[in-house]
Amino acid sequence: MTTGGPSRDYDDGPELQERVVQIRRVSKVVKGGRHLTFNAMVVVGDGKGKVGAGLGKGAAVPDAVRKGTTIARRNMVSIRLKDATVPYAVRAHFGASRVLIKPAPPGAGIKAGASVRAVMEAVGIRDIVAKALGSRNPINVVKATLVGLQSIRGGEVDESQIRRTAKLPPAPERRGPVRREGGGGRDRDRRRPDRPPGSGPPRPAMGAPRPPADGPPRPAAPAPAPVAAPTEAAPTEAAPAAPAPAAAAAPAPSVPPAAPATTEPPPAAKEPSDA
Repeated sequence: MTTGGPSRDYDDGPELQERVVQIRRVSKVVKGGRHLTFNAMVVVGDGKGKVGAGLGKGAAVPDAVRKGTTIARRNMVSIRLKDATVPYAVRAHFGASRVLIKPAPPGAGIKAGASVRAVMEAVGIRDIVAKALGSRNPINVVKATLVGLQSIRGGEVDESQIRRTAKLPPAPERRGPVRREGGGGRDRDRRRPDRPPGSGPPRPAMGAPRPPADGPPRPAAPAPAPVAAPTEAAPTEAAPAAPAPAAAAAPAPSVPPAAPATTEPPPAAKEPSDA
């Protein structure tokens, strides 16, 4: 949960501004159920170059915010500024979060995300250009911003960096689709206002040979002769087919004449003699 509520000022000691960057609920599963706790990321600053951040944890949101404020007040650091911006561009990282901070001309304002904006407003910077790269975890982004601000060692403002980062190039002009007027005409006719549409050279016919780049044009190939369409012949009566010649009869094989049948009785058997 990220909050952007109003800051709170403290009456005791120096005037400090408190900004709650994020409030997160943490749930832990235990034997009896779930145990809920809260942590709050708080940024505290005096608006004159001092800033600090703290992560407080508690069973309720007010307890977490109070602990985070106490930690942030205890860990405040001094930042070297040049008027209402930083002297030069810096890069810093914390964990997987990376932050790019660049100076801006007077009146540009704070151009940054919610996490980086809370730190810049607390430290007293009014003109800045910043970009969060890598992980967008608010806790790591706030810590990476503090690391980048602490790395500033003073010096003069680099005017070249201000001109390069604060002024953006003009947006390109949007052009709609090109509409053809007058029906015909080629692209080069449309680009020349002195030539009316359709007055260019005629287009070659479909399939016509193109002239070579150098020399006279080639003669056109002769057109193929037209092919006559086949005409349907009138039906005619078919002549009767001639009978096929009969095959010559093969001579029958010669058979020997059969022996004439005899009616003589068979010879009687001779009886054996006694002699």
